[in-house]
Amino acid sequence: MIHEEEAEGGELDISDEMEAALREAEESYDERKIQAGEGKGEAGGPESADKMTIELLSQELQALKAEYEARDAELAEIQDQYTRLQAEFENFRKRTLKERQDSFQFGHQNLVKDLLPCVDNLERALEHGEQSGDGDFQSLLQGVELVHRELLGALEKHGVVVIEAEGKTFDPAIHEAMAQVPTADVPPNSIVQVLQKGYQLRDRMIRPTRVIVSKAEQE
Repeated sequence: MIHEEEAEGGELDISDEMEAALREAEESYDERKIQAGEGKGEAGGPESADKMTIELLSQELQALKAEYEARDAELAEIQDQYTRLQAEFENFRKRTLKERQDSFQFGHQNLVKDLLPCVDNLERALEHGEQSGDGDFQSLLQGVELVHRELLGALEKHGVVVIEAEGKTFDPAIHEAMAQVPTADVPPNSIVQVLQKGYQLRDRMIRPTRVIVSKAEQE
């Protein structure tokens, strides 16, 4: 039959619905053939009835063939869309991977660029101190202070800020207590000395501030 040959040739398999329609057409053909045999004595004769049956069956088969071709074309279009979508996804995956690698390797490029002037000024201060010896210590100190301010400015430009701690109430989320001292000058649990400054990158803590905390004096 037509649908079996097309399936063997590598085309789309006919669905259950189409197979049922073909079986129905065959049954209709058999039924009309029987009816034509029963009506041999009527006007028109068996040849007329067989011709009409063949024409009807041919029309049904043509309709099934057209439906099959339409579905085959629809499947080809869906497969083409799937292939293009798969190619687009693969390109997106490769592009995302490259951007991630570039971000990991060069994401701190702007920070390094802003820190380079600080390095230049520090080198100039050291060179000036070596040339002047001990006679111009104040100039060397001013140069180091300048570099310190530039470093803090560059870090702040990139969202890095110093955690304020002096005179504040101890906060374990951003402070790290290194010792406690009894004192009546400030309330208990107050920061009396900063041992090492802490820094935050926007809302994320980079390093806690190491402090000494006050406690109540014993009676």
